[in-house]
Amino acid sequence: MSKVIVTGANGGFGALTVKTLLEQGHSVVATVRNPEGRNKAAAHELSAAGAIVVDMDVTSEESVNAGVAEAIDKMGGLDVVVNNAGIGVLGIQEQFTTDDFIRLFDVNVFGVQRVNRAALPTLRQQGSGLLIHVSSLLGRIVFPFYGPYNASKWALEAMSENYRIELSGFGVDSCLVEPGGFPTGFFNALMQPSDTSQNEAYGDMIHAPKQAFDNFEGALANNPAQDPQNVADAIANLISTPAGSRPVRTVVDKMGMGDHIAPYNQTLDQIHEGLFNAFGMGDMLKLKV
Repeated sequence: MSKVIVTGANGGFGALTVKTLLEQGHSVVATVRNPEGRNKAAAHELSAAGAIVVDMDVTSEESVNAGVAEAIDKMGGLDVVVNNAGIGVLGIQEQFTTDDFIRLFDVNVFGVQRVNRAALPTLRQQGSGLLIHVSSLLGRIVFPFYGPYNASKWALEAMSENYRIELSGFGVDSCLVEPGGFPTGFFNALMQPSDTSQNEAYGDMIHAPKQAFDNFEGALANNPAQDPQNVADAIANLISTPAGSRPVRTVVDKMGMGDHIAPYNQTLDQIHEGLFNAFGMGDMLKLKV
C-alpha cells in the first residue's frame, strides 16, 4: 500500500479520491486550505474517514513546504502525490485581467510546481514515486468561455510531460488524468472575469457564457454515467498499476468528448517516441524500475 498526498481534498474529485484510496488500504494525507475555518466540516469528514488532514494553501511556498514536510512525517514517508487542487473559470477571455490570469495560474500551475518541488527530493532519494496531475479534456482542446482555464491546463500538461521525461531515470513517474466535465462543486466556484467595461461592445454575445454553461449542466443532468467517482477510480487505478506500465494520460469521460481525445493522445505518444529516438533520447521515455 502507498503513502499518498492528495491536494484540494475538501470536495469534488479530491474528497472522493481520498475516500477511495482509504478504502483500498492506502495511507492518505488530505490537504485542505483553512481546515479550522470555512472547510471545517469537510476536514472533519475526511478525518473521520481515516485521512490525515493537513492545512495547505498551494499558493503559498511556506504553506506547501510545511504541509508536505508534515505529511511525510505523519505517514513516515511518501510514495504518491495527487495534484488535484484547482479552480475554473467562465467568461469571455478578453474580460479576464492579467491579475485574473495570475490568480488562476497561481493555483493551477504554480501551485503544482510548489507541491512537486517540496515532494520530489524525497521521491528521487528513494528512487521511486508517482506524480499524478489532474488535468482536463480542456487541457487538450479549446472550448469558448473557458480560455484562461484552457491555458492553465495546457501548461499543466506540458509540465507533467517534462517531469515524466526528466525524472524517469530516478524511478519517479509522472502521469496525467484528463476528466471531462463532471457534476461536482467545482462548477459552483468558477472565477468570473474582473473587467466588465467591454460588455456593451460584445452585444448579445455577453450572455453566451452563461447560456453555454446552462446547456452543459443540462447535458450532465441527463447523463448519470458521468459520475465523479469515475475520476477517483482512475486515480486509484494509476496508483495500483505497476511502475513502468502506467499510461502517460488517462481520459475519464462518458459524454463523448473523450472518444475524440484518446486517439489524439496516442498519436502524441508516437510522435514523442519517434522524435526522442531520432535524437538518441529514447531511454528518457522509459521509467527506471
